[in-house]
Amino acid sequence: MDTTITAARAEVLRDRYRRRLPERLQELAGPVEGNVDLPLHIVWSGRTSYSLDRPKSRMTLYRTVLAEGLREDLVALLHHRLLTEQWTVLRRLISPYIREVWEDAFPELLRTAPTDTTAA
Repeated sequence: MDTTITAARAEVLRDRYRRRLPERLQELAGPVEGNVDLPLHIVWSGRTSYSLDRPKSRMTLYRTVLAEGLREDLVALLHHRLLTEQWTVLRRLISPYIREVWEDAFPELLRTAPTDTTAA
């Protein structure tokens, strides 16, 4: 594969995720308990309802919203404390482009992440 095309595609993806970021993590003021139903523009098939009280369900919700949500979705559906608490695991489940953009913008997430990123 042509590395120029790959690099250009990677930058397009990074830019897409960068444009969706909130200014500060504290803007993420979504719910911390109960059930969350995702709108169709985020999840258009399959499971649409997630329980924040179940760790695997919450992790899947966060993974989906980080990948597919718009800025307003991130703010309304994610909570800064929950994101920070589960970042160590979540960062291994999301695309490297999402991970890079979020960790560059919010270095405080790195304080919860492992120092060895080769396993990610």
